Amino acid sequence: MLKNYKNFKEEIVIDFQGISGYQFSQDCITDGIISKMLIYGRNATGKTNLGRALTDIKKTMLGIGYYLGKREILNADSTEDSARFTYEFKFGEQTLVYQYAKFSDQDLKEEKLIIDNQLIFECDFEQKKYNFENLNYINAESANIDRYIQSMDLEGMENEIPEPVLPFLRWLISNVALENDSILLKLGSYVRRMTDISASNVMAYSPMRVKDSFYEALEEPDRLKDLEDFLNGMGIICKLVLKKLPDGQRELYFSHEKLVPFYETVSSGTLALVDMYRRLIPKAWTPSFIYLDEFDAFYHYEMSENVMNFLKKKYPKCQIIMTSHNTNLMTNRLMRPDCLFILSRTGTLTSLCNATERELREGHNLEKMYISGEFDRYE
Repeated sequence: MLKNYKNFKEEIVIDFQGISGYQFSQDCITDGIISKMLIYGRNATGKTNLGRALTDIKKTMLGIGYYLGKREILNADSTEDSARFTYEFKFGEQTLVYQYAKFSDQDLKEEKLIIDNQLIFECDFEQKKYNFENLNYINAESANIDRYIQSMDLEGMENEIPEPVLPFLRWLISNVALENDSILLKLGSYVRRMTDISASNVMAYSPMRVKDSFYEALEEPDRLKDLEDFLNGMGIICKLVLKKLPDGQRELYFSHEKLVPFYETVSSGTLALVDMYRRLIPKAWTPSFIYLDEFDAFYHYEMSENVMNFLKKKYPKCQIIMTSHNTNLMTNRLMRPDCLFILSRTGTLTSLCNATERELREGHNLEKMYISGEFDRYE
């Protein structure tokens, strides 16, 4: 759940359990929840901001991905002083809810953790009120709470720039010896493997150190061949060569009678593919959640289908949300009406099966219905 964050003045909820009984495109559902979702929305409806909000927990809980300085996150038309985030996770038979509110990108107002309907802790950083009475529920009663509260005491620092509030959950995971099967460690593992990727040709302009680390990864056995196979599988038939230059730098080439510099000649679509590959495929870990914003901005529609099918096969259990303007993808052959969503200008998110009075079936032409205005009132 999200409220008062950028485009989203009112509460918006993504319910991954909101599935219908469709018997096709079963690869979009995993363990009874939506694992592959495609969101449509007109420009400026907040698709990019939605992805940033969904992965905000990674910054808050683990301190990963903060920008320098503070960034405004509140809805410009709201009178509320904070944005509110609620995440609900299911690990085996346990349910965990993590809630927090922020004044800005880094300024935490409140924080709360609930496990199996039991309040574990609650922090009101504005009023300096804390409740840590149920840490024994997660076998964390040995936590030195006094030390944490002392770190929150900013009195006497009027002439200094205050540090951002340290979220208690982040502190707890870092400072308490949790049991190996702790639900907090499971949460940490899931959140650490979340990623948000926006379609762009950033690799063309990325710092040299980023390319160097990527080239270094390509020197691993079979890694260059893996990238080559990936591109060929996407329909880009090529052979790649990685060369080490006299100055010690590495460079990637297309292999022809003469070597052709890769990044100087590659198309925007191929560049976007390689950037996605760089951020996902070579990692030692398997992503838990991926938000691909306008993932097919540079792709031919067949390439878009190839990428979707690749991701579904490569990461069957990973929750993947993609956003697009490409209505060719609005088809039951790839997705299904309970996994296709419309994000409106007013910040509501509605699945196609809930955006019409018709009972949508496998034979319906969803793209034609969309273009003809069947779902207009939800845009």
